[in-house]
Amino acid sequence: MRKGVKIKRLFDGGYEEFGLRPGIENIPSIVGFSKAVELANKGHVLYMRRLRDRLMRNLLKIEAAKLNGPVGEKRLCNNVNITFKYVEGESLLLHLDARGIIVTTGSACFSESLQPSHVILALGLEHKDAHGSIRFSLSRYNTMKEMDYVAKNTADVVEKLREISPLK
Repeated sequence: MRKGVKIKRLFDGGYEEFGLRPGIENIPSIVGFSKAVELANKGHVLYMRRLRDRLMRNLLKIEAAKLNGPVGEKRLCNNVNITFKYVEGESLLLHLDARGIIVTTGSACFSESLQPSHVILALGLEHKDAHGSIRFSLSRYNTMKEMDYVAKNTADVVEKLREISPLK
């Protein structure tokens, strides 16, 4: 709502809800809605964890691949961030994009700065290794078959890039 716009109150009384209506929030409804959202998302979260774990397991089979961040319950269900040593993240991103796989590097690859993510550096990675970090973001609409496709194609691209990489 634009500043300065006056809105007429719907009810007379107190000045709760920024002066728009009287009364306190309906706490039982808020708690009930919160529980409904939790229950509705529980199945999605469990499914996405299975997707994530399958993708992580297969990506970590790639030589010199290292998971960034924690495993299990302490990791977001839709996030896989892996460093592939001896590979430039931007090159990996472009090759995967050509295969229909969208990832991010965590760096500003299209600006003047190609600095690696400060978050990845804070995890203790060396500067040169942080450049090979790729983040895969999953959704409840992804499939196990897609996770296998992503893992296989990532392995193929990493191998190809390492053959021509000056980072060895």
